[in-house]
This record gives sequence, C-alpha cells and structure tokens, in this order.
Amino acid sequence: MLAVQRAAHLSVQRLQTDLVDLDLGPSEINVLANLSDGVGRTVSQLGAAAGTKPTTLTSVLDRLERRGLLTRLARAEDRRSVLVELTPAGVESAAEVMRAVARLDRRLLAGVPRTTADAVRTTLDSLGRDPR
Repeated sequence: MLAVQRAAHLSVQRLQTDLVDLDLGPSEINVLANLSDGVGRTVSQLGAAAGTKPTTLTSVLDRLERRGLLTRLARAEDRRSVLVELTPAGVESAAEVMRAVARLDRRLLAGVPRTTADAVRTTLDSLGRDPR
C-alpha cells in the first residue's frame, strides 16, 4: 500500500505541474475530475467519490465556487441536500484536468504491455472502491 500511496502522491504532483495554468490544488483537481462526467452530485456523494472529509470538501467547494467553476444548489426534493454542478467554466477546467490525467496515464504506462496496463488499471479501480 505504501507503493500505491507514493504513486498517488507523485501523480498528483505531476498533474499539478501539468495544470499549473489552472492554479489548482490536489483536492480541487480531484473534485473537478469527479465532476467531469457532467453529472451533478450531492456533497455527500462527491465526498465519497473524492475520498474527502466533509469539512475539507466544504472549503474546496468554497474555493471552486468563488472561482466560478461550480455551483451549489438546494435540491427541490430535499432542501437539506445540496447539489454540486459545474458551471461552463468548470466544465472547461474539468475537461483540461481529464486531458492531463489521460496524458499522465499514457506517459506512466508507455512501454508497458497492454495486458499489464489493463491489469494495473483494474487493480487500482478495485483499490479505489470503498470496502464497506
């Protein structure tokens, strides 16, 4: 697991370097990546997907909202629940994040046989699931 943590840390550093023009921190990159599919999520859903504590997520969402990259709206069916969605500027930033993720993925797995790369992705996807 230490190797996974080290790889994740280095990957985030590389993404931040690649995305320097967007001036995003690791948590902000993570939130944008998790919203990049265009599906709005509640704060709880987003926290679970991003693996972020609610208090940390609130400050990340505050920063992204101030920058005009997302909105938080009370849900009509449950006003206690807040829906987080990307703005048009957020959609553009999230798309750039995902392009950077794809570039990093290609660089990291260049020269690795396809079957091995597929196995690595499958393993990482499994490790990223909540074991509860």
